[in-house]
This record gives sequence, C-alpha cells and structure tokens, in this order.
Amino acid sequence: MRGASYPIGLIGFILTVCAACTTSFDELRFAQSGPSDFRQYLDANWQEDLALAPTFASRLGVKDYQDRWTPVDEAFRQQARERNETRRAELAQFDRAALSPAEQLSYDLYELTLERQLDRDEFRHHHFVIHQHRGPHTRVPSHLINIHQITDVADARAYIARLHNVSSYFDGVIEQLEIRTAKGMRLAAWQYPKMIQASRNVINGVPFEEGEDSTLWADFSAKVTALELDPATTQELFDEARRAMIDSLAPAYERLIVALEQQSSGASDDDGVWKFPHGDAFYAERLRWYTTTDLTADQVHEIGLREVERIHGEMRAIMEQLGFAGGLQDFFAFMRDDPQFYYGNDDTGREAYLAEARALIEEMYAALPTAFGRLPRAPIIVKRVEAFRERSAGKAFYQSPAEDGSRPGIYYANLYEMASMPTYQMAALAFHEGVPGHHMQRAISVELTEIPDFQKYASFTAYTEGWGLYSETLAGEMGFYRDPYADFGRLAMELWRACRLVVDTGIHSKRWAREDAVAYLLANTPNAEGDARKAVDRYIAQPGQATAYMIGKLKIMELREQAKTELGDAFDLRAFHDEVLKDGPVPLSVLEAKIRAMIVADGVGTGIASGAGA
Repeated sequence: MRGASYPIGLIGFILTVCAACTTSFDELRFAQSGPSDFRQYLDANWQEDLALAPTFASRLGVKDYQDRWTPVDEAFRQQARERNETRRAELAQFDRAALSPAEQLSYDLYELTLERQLDRDEFRHHHFVIHQHRGPHTRVPSHLINIHQITDVADARAYIARLHNVSSYFDGVIEQLEIRTAKGMRLAAWQYPKMIQASRNVINGVPFEEGEDSTLWADFSAKVTALELDPATTQELFDEARRAMIDSLAPAYERLIVALEQQSSGASDDDGVWKFPHGDAFYAERLRWYTTTDLTADQVHEIGLREVERIHGEMRAIMEQLGFAGGLQDFFAFMRDDPQFYYGNDDTGREAYLAEARALIEEMYAALPTAFGRLPRAPIIVKRVEAFRERSAGKAFYQSPAEDGSRPGIYYANLYEMASMPTYQMAALAFHEGVPGHHMQRAISVELTEIPDFQKYASFTAYTEGWGLYSETLAGEMGFYRDPYADFGRLAMELWRACRLVVDTGIHSKRWAREDAVAYLLANTPNAEGDARKAVDRYIAQPGQATAYMIGKLKIMELREQAKTELGDAFDLRAFHDEVLKDGPVPLSVLEAKIRAMIVADGVGTGIASGAGA
C-alpha cells in the first residue's frame, strides 16, 4: 500500500522534471571506461538532480534547498526531457564491457530509467498533475509537517520561505491544468469536489480565520516552541509565518481552487483513461511502467480472474476449518459485519489499533534473523494519517526514512473509518507496510553504501509493491498468523490485490463505470463498501499502479520456487532474500536475471550445477 508514498516514483519524478540544470558535463563526454569515472558521472548527475528536486532532497535529509518546491511548469518539464536525452547520449560513451558486474548493473538500470522517463514523457499531459488521492494540494502540508524538520532558526525561516513559495509552485500546477483543459483531458466530474474540499481544509482555522489552529499553524508553532528560543525571536518567527500563510499560502490555494472549479465545469462522468486521445496507448505505457513487463491489459485482467478464483478456494478451506455454515458470500458478510473484528470508531479504538500494530511490528523484528541476513538499521514508527488528508488518502502507506538517520520510516494507518480497518487484516497490513515489507526493503535500500544513490531510490513499483505483498505470505510461513481469522485476513489482503488486476483494467481498458468496479469488489471480497469506494477512486486516479502488487508478488514467488527446485538442500532462504534486496529496486526482468545468477553460483559451489549432485 503505497501506495503509495511515491505515486510516480520519486527518482522517476526527478529524472523527468528535475534534470534541467545547465551545469556542463563536457569533461565526462569523451569515451571513458573506468568504473571510477562512471560512478563519478552518476554521482554528479545525482547531485544535480537533488538541487532541482528540493522536496525530494528534503526527504533524504538534505537541507540545502529546503526553502523551495520542485517545479512542475511546462518549461521545466521540457528542459527535463532534453536533459534526459543528453544523458542517454552521454551514457552510451562509456564502455559498459569494461565495468565491473555491479557497475554494469548500475549502467543498465540508469539506461533503463532514462528510457522509461522518455517513454513516459510521450504522454506528458495524460498524467494527472493533481487528483483527489494526492497531489500538490496535499503534498504541501504533508511535506511541511512530516518532512520539514525545524531544529534551528534557519530551518524555521526555510519553512516560512516554503510557505511563500507555494505561490509560484501552484502557478505551475495551474498552468498544467490549463494545458489539459485545452487538450480535453479532464478528470471525472466527481473528483473535483474532493480536491477542492481538501484544499479548503488546509486554509481553515488560525491564522486564516478564527477558531482552532489550522494544521500548518499547529505544526509550525509546535516545532518553533520546541526550540526554546528567546521570546523575541519566537514571536518574530510567528509573525513572519502568519504573514506567509495569509499573504502567500492562502491566495495560492484560492487560485488553485478557482482553477479546479473552472476545469470541473466541462468534466464528464467517464472514469477511465480510455476517454483521452490515445488513451489505450497511455494505459499500455502505464502498465509497462508499473509492472515492468509487456503484459497487455487483457492478460493482466485474466491473471486477476485466475488469482481471484484460487484465493476464493483457499478461503473456502478456512470456512471448513472453522465449521462455518453457509456460502462464501455469507462468510464475507460475517467478517464484514461482526463487531468482534473491529475497534471502536473513536479515539480509544484508534489508539488501541495503533498500539497493536506497533506490537506486531516489534514482534516481527525479533524474528527477522531467521529469514534475513541483512537487516535495516533505521527504526519505524506507526502513525495515524493526519486529519487534513485522511478522507482522501488510501488505507495505509509507508514513508521511507532519511538516509542520514534524522527521520525514521513511517507506517501510516488511515483510521478515519474504523469499519475499513478490520482487526483480522491488521497483521498482514502491518507486515506489508512495516517489516518484513516496505520498511525492510526501503530502509535497506537507503542504507546501501555500495550502489549509486540513484539506484537506491529507483522507481520499479512491481518490485517494491510485489515485495510488500510477498512479505504478507512470508509472515504466514514464519508462523505469524496464529488463528484461522488472521490467516483469512492475509488471504483477504491478497484477494484485494488480485481484484485490483480485474478492476484497474476493467476501468481503464474495458470501460467499466465506477459503480461497476465497486460492485465487483463488494461481490468478491469481504471489504466494507467504504473501503471499496475509496479503493476504486484510487485506481481511477492512478491508472495501472494497482496492478503492480500481484504481478510483482507472483514473480518473486516464482523465482523462489525455481531456486528451491534447482538448488534442493542447498537453497538458503536468507541468501535468497538478501539477493533480492541487495541492489535496491530493480525491474522484474533484472530480478529474474539476478536470481538465475545466484542459482548458478550456488549450484556450482555445491556441485549441483556440474552434475555432482543427486
């Protein structure tokens, strides 16, 4: 559930819209072969990218550019395309064959990343610059609250500068909206009120109007107060922040709201991207991007139907184990409606949910050495999704730790409606977002020292989300679902991802209406209606993204079974997991090549590959 934290992949975003630096790399453009020169080239590009992606740099703990936002205006995007084209030509001048195997992998991943970005840019205006699930309107407060730390006066002034600079940032967003309006590429009509309301939520309360403190004012004042500065300096910072919020931030949000209202006036009720010019080609690119395969929409749809049938069969076996009288739909209704499976929809219930999630992650941490050699150093915390975005945010998501250790990994649980967070799914969800799932994979990736920085943060969703879903299954193999209901919860989570293959392709390729997609989820899963509606709205906003989970998980399981079959007693689960994680995110084709190489190497070491084994 990412889902989410990186909607298009942060490094992907950097290389697409943040590569417009004018710094010359002429000294690196002649024919080069040395690994040190190649690494120097990658590192120089990375530093250039950080300077052009201030919000991403802040996520890494870099404070050099923390008074700015990453631009989205058209000129910046075009410069990015030109820079990516230049980098592709520069890369070709390195002698790949002269590089070490690890450097060759970095070369291939960098080349592939550039190619993917250029392919993506062919549909530049098909991509939503903002949608109800996430976008600049919620990115501003979530970034300032969760990423922008204030440890001294300089940090506080950078926060204030960012408040002022929202104005120019949103000008770029509005420009992008206008381009899409001119091209007839609007979102569905129902999406606009959600974005408008979320925008208004940001500028409600003090200092914009009387009443309770706004989310941003509460954040800024708490962080500055914690510095324990002299009263005069504290008051000066408060006055400056108040002016920035009233004079810059609020007018920027008002302009954005007007732009959204204007664009909504011509919006239709059609939900899928098939409605756009060349919509089918755009969706095919989205499937390639997210699954890192060439699977067609029809093939993805059929895989989904097959997996749904398989998981339903496993659920019926649990029903028999429990002695449940009735059909699968009856069992779904029981799991959906029985109050024993839900915490109260109040602060007490929410705190109890968070406490149990923390306990599950802590218990799993203690067991990790049985299945992993390499372990993450960064801690993880569990938080409730903030009030300003919980109505539109997904069920749960993860935010990576800062590389310098200044910020932990965060598992966000959306507890707005407790009816959407049943206790029987709690364990699988915690293991997916925490350990051995996203925190395990992303924290390890951030902490790798032997690979280039771009590789740590590469965007290959099928790998990342496939790992998260695989981790749910792995937790069961490690004995962490200790009653049939918890195991049913694991299957319910897996079923959800299988249904996504059907629903995402149904919406964007087969022209299903929003209600058709909701009806499919309600008929085939135990999830609550509110859960289904929020999920479908997410799939509409992020075409293709939801397909990555099951496609990635199936590949990881397939590769593990191949390794077990071919290596026999020589198979080492810890070594398999470490091989999957040791190079950062990779496409599924590269992951397959890595595991094949591991099988050959381990087989040779034990005599299996040479025919000496049984």
